[in-house]
Amino acid sequence: MSEAVNGRRGALPPGVSRSGEMGEKLREESYLAGEGLATAIFLALKLQKPLFLEGEAGVGKTEVAKVLSRMLETPLIRLQCYEGIDVNQAVYEWDYARQLLHIRTAEALGTTGGDRSRLEDELYTRQFLVQRPLLQAIEHRGENPPILLIDEVDRADDEFEAFLLEILSDYSVTIPEIGTVRAERPPVAILTSNRTREVHDALKRRCLYFFIDHPDLEREVEIVRLRVPDAEERLTRQVAKAVQRLRSMDLYKPPGVAETLDWTEALVALGAKELNEDLIEATMGSVLKYHEDQQRVLLQSLSLLAGS
Repeated sequence: MSEAVNGRRGALPPGVSRSGEMGEKLREESYLAGEGLATAIFLALKLQKPLFLEGEAGVGKTEVAKVLSRMLETPLIRLQCYEGIDVNQAVYEWDYARQLLHIRTAEALGTTGGDRSRLEDELYTRQFLVQRPLLQAIEHRGENPPILLIDEVDRADDEFEAFLLEILSDYSVTIPEIGTVRAERPPVAILTSNRTREVHDALKRRCLYFFIDHPDLEREVEIVRLRVPDAEERLTRQVAKAVQRLRSMDLYKPPGVAETLDWTEALVALGAKELNEDLIEATMGSVLKYHEDQQRVLLQSLSLLAGS
């Protein structure tokens, strides 16, 4: 791989040369990371290794990729994984509609000259190739490598995991009709998992690993202050405490930090200065997305305000 920006190995943001500086840089982008996460991100950039982020939904895994895209001023290329995803959706496919149109046009104009093999060769050229996220990341040309976000890899199947392992090993892909395509500068790969199933050890071993947990109360308050600065201090603390209590309940889907921010923003939009029972009932859809969870919590809404 070629030398990185500013002569350093890896694609480090300007002003970051040590792991301790990464946390401050992330904070400037309104992302509050603990020392462990900041160090993991620094090492992923410095050592050019994929970063595997695991944790419950809404704790800020995907946001890491978005923040890095802004910090490095480079595109964010996102591959959303799902059950049944394959090479056609992840890497490339041929534009069959354009290929068919090309054939019909050639036949109508009489330009085939009876040479069907030549026409077939024309169909499998760059003109008809559709790049999907992995190929876009591999072929990216720019001062900084792109951020490749492989989101919710736990939703894909075992075969796709094995394919990802091969891609992440050398950042190349072979297209039979064209040849092997290799990245001039490997993308910064961020993989996320919500732990709906265990991801195989082989893929995890290829990456640096960090588990992002729900923050404690004080860190969550600080996150809300940073991301929703218009919220009153009392409201900020009340919401953070309420969400902490929600996570201690037996809910189908406990709220993450993303829901804490959504709830606070909704309350600020309503002009709320502090939390009360009526506001909890009116805005519950901002923080809980399952009817059963909402019903369970609304029966205990006063307990969310206790000690606030």
